[in-house]
Amino acid sequence: MITHYPYKKLGSANHGWLKSNHHFSFSNYYNPRRMGFGALRVINDDIIKPGSGFGAHPHSNMEIITYIRSGEITHQDSEGNKGVVKAGEIQVMSAGSGIVHSEYNHSHVPLTLYQIWIETSIPEIKPRWESKKFPTKAVDNKLFLLVSGFPDDRKHAAFINQGVRIFGGHLLKGTDIEHVITNQAYILASNGEFEIKSMTPKHSIVMAKGDGAEVVKSGVITLTALSDCEIVLIDVPKNF
Repeated sequence: MITHYPYKKLGSANHGWLKSNHHFSFSNYYNPRRMGFGALRVINDDIIKPGSGFGAHPHSNMEIITYIRSGEITHQDSEGNKGVVKAGEIQVMSAGSGIVHSEYNHSHVPLTLYQIWIETSIPEIKPRWESKKFPTKAVDNKLFLLVSGFPDDRKHAAFINQGVRIFGGHLLKGTDIEHVITNQAYILASNGEFEIKSMTPKHSIVMAKGDGAEVVKSGVITLTALSDCEIVLIDVPKNF
């Protein structure tokens, strides 16, 4: 089964320096039917103006993933980590027992990103941060593995403390790929248009830029690029 969440129907907030669309309840946006998806708790689609950003603020016991869509973000935290993460890269932060961090757009162009929060499977651990670069060329047979909580994937993907895998990639118009879903998946249309199709049960939807979709009870889906597009897929456990 596939449930489509069009961009126009997401929660939204405009703070001037920050425009954000919320796939799940967050801050002043509250929808009792949109409290999360398994271990997945937050997906914010953010646009941050040049010269602005999030000042120092705390987190704890959450796995926080930042997927940079365009521009760059400067990260600094209370553990001494510093870094600039650019489009085509992803950063992960295990907030663990507690961390204070800031994130700014020090560039001269708008920064667009997905901020993804996932419940940790190991509370009160030592906080950690890392960033990783991934290929930006179009894929023709499978999405790249970007983030994983499985030790066997650690050489190839950024690591988090939860049994989740996050995939992503650019597809050229006309490309068809099959993707196996281990648990259930939340899919994001970062750019362009594509079709999601499942055979068991038989169902399909068309995704446009900014949309989200939940896929449950479907072991294999087909993704068809109706234009050049960018896809993010989060395979997340139902119970944790």
